[in-house]
Amino acid sequence: MTDLRFAKEPDASRYTLHRGDDLVSVLDYRDDGRTVAMTRAYTVPTFRGHGYAGELVERAVEELEARGDRKVIPVCWYVADWFDANPSRRGILNPRP
Repeated sequence: MTDLRFAKEPDASRYTLHRGDDLVSVLDYRDDGRTVAMTRAYTVPTFRGHGYAGELVERAVEELEARGDRKVIPVCWYVADWFDANPSRRGILNPRP
């Protein structure tokens, strides 16, 4: 997936993934300064089935891990399933009270 462009759009509270000029997937979030609640992962229907949402979640998690100042709350079922499938990445999850 080398022809993909990942971007963080803080004004829109979302991460995006483009293939060429096409927007293929969006990950909406809410950032309160301590945690990032990932609220919705969406892939444009014509691009579904190619792993774009998973790639987008992975890149967003990598960006947050690199920053090191936020924990993730997986509100979206897809994001929660992604963490279930990637247990080595769970260190960034916000511990439940």
